[in-house]
Amino acid sequence: MNQKAWFSGAVVQLREYLRPWKLCSLAVGIVLLVLGSFYTPAPDWDIAISVIMALMTYLSAPWSLRVIIKRQWKNVPLMLFWVWASVDGCYALYWSYKDPQALAMMRDVNFPASLALYVCCGLIWYFQGSLKEMYNTIIGCEWVKIK
Repeated sequence: MNQKAWFSGAVVQLREYLRPWKLCSLAVGIVLLVLGSFYTPAPDWDIAISVIMALMTYLSAPWSLRVIIKRQWKNVPLMLFWVWASVDGCYALYWSYKDPQALAMMRDVNFPASLALYVCCGLIWYFQGSLKEMYNTIIGCEWVKIK
């Protein structure tokens, strides 16, 4: 890939990350995670890890899903790394320093929950376009029309 193609791809990705609807949904998600950290008695749920994992998911989940859907097999190893880093890697690193006992107690139950949220977020942020474009795409689909 030449530099010009790489740069134009990076600009498209930056535009997607800065879409207002995606940023608003990220903010709502972070607020819900932070509220969950206050009202859930889990010893491994705090504000910092909520923000870290949410941001890593925001940056990698749509791309990870795109790798699978578009069958970009050469990117699968990198995609698997980013899934692991977002779902478990940053969590394990954070808690190994903050409270290793909480990590030992909660890591095996955190992984499936975080992976499910990762996939859901990937589905939410997968669409490349504005909310209006998404609406028009959905309404334009034959399977949506009621006859």
